[in-house]
Amino acid sequence: MSMMSEFRDFAMRGNVVDMAVGIVIGGAFGKIVSSFVNDVLMPPIGMALGGVDFSDLAMTLKEASGDIAAVTLNYGAFIQTVIDFIIIAFAIFMVIKAMNNLKKKEEEAPAAPPKPSAEETLLAEIRDLLRKDQ
Repeated sequence: MSMMSEFRDFAMRGNVVDMAVGIVIGGAFGKIVSSFVNDVLMPPIGMALGGVDFSDLAMTLKEASGDIAAVTLNYGAFIQTVIDFIIIAFAIFMVIKAMNNLKKKEEEAPAAPPKPSAEETLLAEIRDLLRKDQ
């Protein structure tokens, strides 16, 4: 088996394709959450705190000198990233919780009683014939 056909078999395996779809959707969801936090959630919070723009919050560790840029600790961007993470983690928690509830409902569904074996069916027919003759 050539390496290309082996790789194709690996790449087209069901769980690899599912994982790739999940990664793409997760990346898109992450961008949506980042936009929500940066463009919708943080501006009102900053306004409520006196017009603070979180993306500009930084502590200067070393001032700029000449062509060398200043060294800053950008804790505002970190706060926004933490909020992004919390929202994404909560959304994933809710999806997993819903999936677990669905799985639990499937497990709780009563299973159909097993079909009687051919011997049991034959014995039941004999029993019914004997009752009928009496």
